[in-house]
Amino acid sequence: MASGDMQEHTAVFFRVFRQNDKYKVLMCTDLSRSSTRDGVYKPPYGAFVDMDIEAHGGIISLRTLVDHSVVESFGGGGRACITARVYPDHVVNGNSHLYVFNNGTGAVKVSSLDAWEMATATVNVLPDGLIAASSVSRAQAY
Repeated sequence: MASGDMQEHTAVFFRVFRQNDKYKVLMCTDLSRSSTRDGVYKPPYGAFVDMDIEAHGGIISLRTLVDHSVVESFGGGGRACITARVYPDHVVNGNSHLYVFNNGTGAVKVSSLDAWEMATATVNVLPDGLIAASSVSRAQAY
């Protein structure tokens, strides 16, 4: 998620490195530039993706969901998950963009890139503030 001028951006990325003749995959979310607001906590996060990258043909999947102030990423088919809250100013005016980048030394091929806009959630709230019962029975919901 980024502003058009990249002043605000939340980077989600992989670092692949070799250790003891095996590849290690680290998935990261860097919030350090996620907001231009002062006083906002903007840490980096990281998680190792437990996978044998060679056995997967050098392919690492990444699925990132962005919903207003939440950025949730799943790496390696869900083997690692990082959820973060962000507070960018550009979201207020609906000016968010998606960028793909490679800061590494080797070539990277993006085999598929899909983006969808999520619809606004609806909740059946009664005038007294209580949530209305659904017409779906509990047994049907599971």
